[in-house]
Amino acid sequence: MAAADPWDPASAPNPAGLLLGHIVASGTVTQEILDISKKSTPCFVNFSRLQQITNIQAEINQKNLEIELLKLEKDTADIVHPSFLAQKCQTLQSMNNHLEAVLKEKRSLRQRLLKPMCQENLPIEAVYHRYMVHLLELAVTFIERLETHLETIRNIPHLNTNLKKMRVRKREREIKTSTMKENHRSAASCTPPTRD
Repeated sequence: MAAADPWDPASAPNPAGLLLGHIVASGTVTQEILDISKKSTPCFVNFSRLQQITNIQAEINQKNLEIELLKLEKDTADIVHPSFLAQKCQTLQSMNNHLEAVLKEKRSLRQRLLKPMCQENLPIEAVYHRYMVHLLELAVTFIERLETHLETIRNIPHLNTNLKKMRVRKREREIKTSTMKENHRSAASCTPPTRD
């Protein structure tokens, strides 16, 4: 609830207004002095500007948050679209059917895996089994990292363009750094000497 403004002549008389009226009528204070004191001081104007800036920044932050939410909704709209969900469900169903078939044929698959392929196998002496375990670990690690290695190889043709972009950005940063140093030197030379 806003308090009545004692300076506003349109507002209903209040005790402060009546007191000021008596002071002006007695001649202790003139109307001009009251009018001068009525003006707001610059510090309070700065507070109101600061409050307005804070309110505007809060609105900007709120709008940015709404924009981010809309972008996220747009990006995920294709993922949760019914056609994509149906496609994913169909893929999961086919995987499930395959795994069920594997579980049903578990005994026959185990027997097939125990038999050597084409009646050929490489007998390994027991002393070399630990090396085979290490070799299999290396093979599994290589297979796990194969996709990242292939991606690296695919990115090699783009390496030259990326290097050019990095060089351009480096030059721009060096130019900005040199201008900042020059500005700092010129500002340092313009400052008056301090008195001890």
